[in-house]
Amino acid sequence: MFGFPLSTEFNKRIPKQKFYGKIGVSTALKRIFAEQIKLIYWRNKLATTTLNLTAGDAVTEIEVFEVKLNAPQFNEAVLRQIDKEIPYHILFILTFEGKAQAWIGYKEAVAGGNAFKVNRYYHTEWVPESELCFTIVGLNIDAVYESLVRQVAGDRLQTNSGESLKSSVERDEERRRLEKQIAALESKLHREKQLNRKMELNAELKQLKKQLETIKNTSEEI
Repeated sequence: MFGFPLSTEFNKRIPKQKFYGKIGVSTALKRIFAEQIKLIYWRNKLATTTLNLTAGDAVTEIEVFEVKLNAPQFNEAVLRQIDKEIPYHILFILTFEGKAQAWIGYKEAVAGGNAFKVNRYYHTEWVPESELCFTIVGLNIDAVYESLVRQVAGDRLQTNSGESLKSSVERDEERRRLEKQIAALESKLHREKQLNRKMELNAELKQLKKQLETIKNTSEEI
């Protein structure tokens, strides 16, 4: 399923209550789980015990969870709660009426413990389930995780060299920040009536677009 070797298949159903039935989970989040999630399956375990790979320094194993939805729209808080409860890296496959979408969080270890925090999620578009397929790339679990994040993120994290995943994510964050600033400035420029102020805003807009273009060109060269 989804291109992973038979040796990694686990196929165990996990009650969704496991993730929201604990004390401290808000009523709102419990309602989201109940309304949006139909079933959760632990489909694959990517680890040294299931693949002919060595252990990673940061990633010990990667779980593949299929989350069957009641509708194609869902709240990202669901994934964050599951990631919070499971102390491993997770590739989520969301499915609904024959279509699938992959989500994966860029996780970093929390200092002084074994926990992780998700800084950002990347995801694919919705495609027919049969078309969503991944490739195991790398000689250890760290490399496999990095490859999966890049496969899910697509063009946003592509690189032609040995740039680290962390550097790619930081570059993408800067690009997102600039894109957001440009959109806000364009909206402000559209509303502005004074000519002098419009000229100032336009000059600022050109500078931000120049910075964005530099980042895009850098990503193509890396």
